[in-house]
Amino acid sequence: MLNSVVLSLAVLLSAMGADTVERAYDYYRYHPMHEISDWMEQTVKENPDVVNIVQYGQTYEKRVISLLKIGVNTGEKKKAIWMDCGIHAREWIAPAFCQYFVSQILQAYKTDPKMADMMKNMDFYVTPVLNIDGYIYSWANESTRLWRKNRSPGPADCGCFGTDLNRNFDANWGTSGISANCCGITYPGSQPVSEPEAAAVTYFVGSRIDQFLCFFTIHSYGQMLLVPYDHGNFTDPNYNELMEVGLAAAEAIKKVHGKHYKVGTSPDILYSHSGSSKDWARFSGIPLSFTFELRDNGTFAFELPEDQIQPTCEEAYSGALHIITYAHDKAFNGAVAAAVANLCAVLLAVAVTGTNQM
Repeated sequence: MLNSVVLSLAVLLSAMGADTVERAYDYYRYHPMHEISDWMEQTVKENPDVVNIVQYGQTYEKRVISLLKIGVNTGEKKKAIWMDCGIHAREWIAPAFCQYFVSQILQAYKTDPKMADMMKNMDFYVTPVLNIDGYIYSWANESTRLWRKNRSPGPADCGCFGTDLNRNFDANWGTSGISANCCGITYPGSQPVSEPEAAAVTYFVGSRIDQFLCFFTIHSYGQMLLVPYDHGNFTDPNYNELMEVGLAAAEAIKKVHGKHYKVGTSPDILYSHSGSSKDWARFSGIPLSFTFELRDNGTFAFELPEDQIQPTCEEAYSGALHIITYAHDKAFNGAVAAAVANLCAVLLAVAVTGTNQM
């Protein structure tokens, strides 16, 4: 009887241990959408003081688009960083990176004074999967694995589904790098911001545009950091700064695992196209706007093996963190310097007035 009790206890403890292992989230494998949604809820439960879920739109198939808002609640309007992943369904490494990014900044917040300072000054808005309908469809079976677009139906005379969300934003829409054929993978939609997913980002970010210091949209593949503009007929007046920051970020990436990321505009190092979210963000006034094209260079393309998730995320995090730190320090250290300069000017004026009166 004693042996039976001991055996039962051993089985129970083993089951509890297995359950603990199952509940430990694995950032180094790809997750279907329902697991990502559960992870978002769990992240809030584990970090209620600095994380909450914000619902800000619906997909064509009526799924709720949500983001994680991460930062210290100061009771005041704060500056912000935007990051979205999974705008193209087949680029599974992108949502994996967004999840990893969230886990890393939350860990750093507890141990790194710099991150703690940034979370007091800024909020991070992170959308793990923007194109939820397309992402779920890409998990259906092998024939749908490389689906790119969303899942809205084409025009009445078209039997195909889907719009390329990264051609649907109001930034030189429909003028370059698109397919007029609604069955094409770069079909831009019937008009700018025709798709609910693009409309959700446009409204949410656009309604608080003055808060955002930086806009990231995460893609694969090609190992590139793309700066505005994606259309070949336009040059960003902020081009030199964007290139300087981007090149430094690429150097930070290289130091992690030795991978080289090209830096430049899409026409210079990839191809010209219109209607991208990055260009819309920059045209709208966000000073720093980047597309990250993660690993690899084409060997596995959109089907990057899971054993490359960790190194890809580690290097990309280093690059993103460099840009975020730059944006933060420019905004806040610059503000402090300006305040000091103004104070010195006031004190000097008072001193001069006092001398004249003497």
